[in-house]
Amino acid sequence: MALTILNNIASIAAENQLTITSSNLQSTLFQLSSGSRINSGADDAAGLAIANGLQANVSALTQSARNANDGVGALQVADGALAQVTTLLNRAVTLATESATGTVSNSQRQALDAEYQAIQAEINRIGSNTNYNGGQVFTAQATSIYISDGTGNTQQASNFISVTTGQLSAAGVLGTQASAQLAFNAVPTAGDQVTVGGNQYTFVAALTQANPNEVLIDTTGATAAEQLANTIANFVAAVNGASGSGTVYSNSTVANADATASASGNLVTFQATAAGNAIIAGGGTVASTVDTGTAENFLNGATFAGGSTSDLTTATNAQAALAAINTAIQTIAATRGQIGASINRLQSASTVISNQVQNLTAAENGITAADIPSAVASLTKYSILEQTGISSLAQANQQQQLVLKLLQ
Repeated sequence: MALTILNNIASIAAENQLTITSSNLQSTLFQLSSGSRINSGADDAAGLAIANGLQANVSALTQSARNANDGVGALQVADGALAQVTTLLNRAVTLATESATGTVSNSQRQALDAEYQAIQAEINRIGSNTNYNGGQVFTAQATSIYISDGTGNTQQASNFISVTTGQLSAAGVLGTQASAQLAFNAVPTAGDQVTVGGNQYTFVAALTQANPNEVLIDTTGATAAEQLANTIANFVAAVNGASGSGTVYSNSTVANADATASASGNLVTFQATAAGNAIIAGGGTVASTVDTGTAENFLNGATFAGGSTSDLTTATNAQAALAAINTAIQTIAATRGQIGASINRLQSASTVISNQVQNLTAAENGITAADIPSAVASLTKYSILEQTGISSLAQANQQQQLVLKLLQ
C-alpha cells in the first residue's frame, strides 16, 4: 500500500467506527438509565406504536376498575339503607299486629299509630336523604357504570352496566296505588298528545321510526267506535309496552316506568307503579294531557289522585296495613337481591379488568422493557470498543508522521 499524506484513510475508517461505537454506547446507557428498550421512535417505531396502544388500554381499564368499585360503593350504601328499612318494617309488623287485636282500645291504637307514622316518616327520610358522592341513591333513573378498554365502539351498550335502585318512600312501599282516568270522546286527531310520567305519547296517522312514542291512529275499523277502540288499544299497549290492536301499533316497546294502563270502553285507567307513587308522595304529578287538536274530538285532562295513607287507627286499618307491610318487606328483600346481584356483577367485572390490566402490562413490558443483563454486556463491549477505537484513531493519525523520516 502506498504511503500518502493527502488522505488518511485509516484515520477516517477509525473515526467512522468510533462514531458508530459511541452511538451504540449512548443508546445502551439510555436503556440502563431509563430501564426502557425504546427511548425514541428511532429505536423501534412499530414497537413504540404497539406499546403506546397497550398503555392507553391499561389506562382506560384501570379507571374502569375504579368506576366499578365506585358503583359497588354506591350500591352498598343503598343496601345498607334498605337493611335499615327492613328493620323499621319489622317493627311496623309488631305495631300493626298489636293494633289489629280486639283487646286494644282506640286511644291505645293512636299511640301505636304515632310510632307507625314515625316509621313511615323515617322511610321517607332515608329515601330522599341517602346520598353517594353528592347524588341521590334512590332514584328511578338508572345509574350507568362505564367500563371500557378505550378501543372499538366506545358507546356500545356492552360498555355500560346499568343499575336502578328505584325510588323509596313510605307511600311507594305501603300506600295504595294512585290512579287517574282519561275519557276519549272521539278518535284522536294527528298531533294530539298525552304525557304519562316521563313519557309523552303522540297520536299519528303513520308511524315514524325516529319517534319511539308515537301511537298509531286506527283507520281499519268499520265504524268510528271500532276505530276509537283500536286506537285506545294502541295507546294502552304503548304505555304498557305490550301488543296493540294491530301488527304495528307503536314504535314504543318499553313499558312506562310510572304507570300501567287499562281500557274499558272509551275510558283509560292509569295505575301508578311504586315509582309513580313515590313521585306523588313528593308532591308531583304523574299524568297530564296536551290537546293540539279540536277540543270536542279529544279527551278530558286529568292528573293522578294520591293513594290513601296507611295507618293503625282502627283494627281494620291495622289488618290492611299488616298485609301491606308484609308485601313491602318482600319488595324490599327483592330489591336488595337485585342490588346484591349488581354488586356481584360489578365486583366480577373489576376482577376481570384487573386480570386484563396485568396481562396487557406484561405484554407492554415485553415490548418496551430493557433486557438489563444484555444491556450491561453491551455496555462492557462498547466501552472496550470505544477505548480501542480511540487508540486506533490515535495510531492512524501518527502513521502519516512517518513520511517525515523520508525527508531527513
